Amino acid sequence: MKSILLSAFFLLLAGCGDNDETGTVVRIPLGAGGVGFLPLHVMQEQGLIEKHAGQAGLENFQVQWIDLGGPSAMNDALLSRSVDFIAAGPPAFLTLWDRTRDSLDVRGVAAMSALPMYLNTRSATFNSLDMISAQDKIAVTAIKVSIPAIVMQMVAAEQYGIADAEHYDRYTVSMAHPDGVVAMLSGAGDITAHFTSPPFHQRERQDPQIRTIMTTDQVMGGATTFTMLSTTAAYHDANPEVVAAVIAALEEAQQFIQREPAAAADVLVSVNGNAGLPVEEIAAMLQDPDIHFTSTPQNVKRYADFMRSIGTLGREAASWRDFFFDDIHDLPGS
Repeated sequence: MKSILLSAFFLLLAGCGDNDETGTVVRIPLGAGGVGFLPLHVMQEQGLIEKHAGQAGLENFQVQWIDLGGPSAMNDALLSRSVDFIAAGPPAFLTLWDRTRDSLDVRGVAAMSALPMYLNTRSATFNSLDMISAQDKIAVTAIKVSIPAIVMQMVAAEQYGIADAEHYDRYTVSMAHPDGVVAMLSGAGDITAHFTSPPFHQRERQDPQIRTIMTTDQVMGGATTFTMLSTTAAYHDANPEVVAAVIAALEEAQQFIQREPAAAADVLVSVNGNAGLPVEEIAAMLQDPDIHFTSTPQNVKRYADFMRSIGTLGREAASWRDFFFDDIHDLPGS
């Protein structure tokens, strides 16, 4: 039933576009919410894509923002040409890149954010992944394919070898971040840990019983792209001015968040709520040195190399540039 409803939804979206190859109407999902998708909300609120499209001389230009999140749903929307761009994390993107190389040729347009995810637990005995017990369950946004799932596979491969890279998958449960927060704070049910992102991490850590035992930055060896924009080669090549306007709008939004964290926090609260945090704390969080809003891809190649090593990806890439259109090839990505 769910797949039938999604198919009907995508057919409806496809009918909403006006010459989707001409760029008259640009359709962009707003994503799953949280700090990593904040640049999209700033772009929407301030009309930044329209601004840069107008400066490029594009007339009768509209942006249709769609309330759609989750990597699987957005991948399906792009593949069905119901939307023109999607925002997701590197693992979901890389899977789509790998599977469409000989067809739609999905590639990255630009990174949106780079930030750590945090493995939080309320269990007194769960101090590292190798100390997990049969009674522990870790909430993640998606089993096997989400950023936390891939990072835990990296840890498992180092501890137990590539053949047992999925060692920790059995302990994971698929759950949206807000639901994971509720489960952690209530202490009810089987969830004893949550691999989450800001601002959900900060809300959980307000509980003195909840500790952080690992971050993705620790495993990846530094800052790592959390969300990124992508599209198909057909759309990119047919609409160079639209793509340029989207990139320019994204970079302006990223600069705004860095320059005006209080105003950016207001935007986040207006669309996602405050996750139980005062707006002042959200503004301070946006200034955390571990949180970056940049169009430069970071550590995407490392994800790809690992996913290739365990057979999740069938294709090998020589450089991070193989995953992205040449609009950003001059950036110092990785």
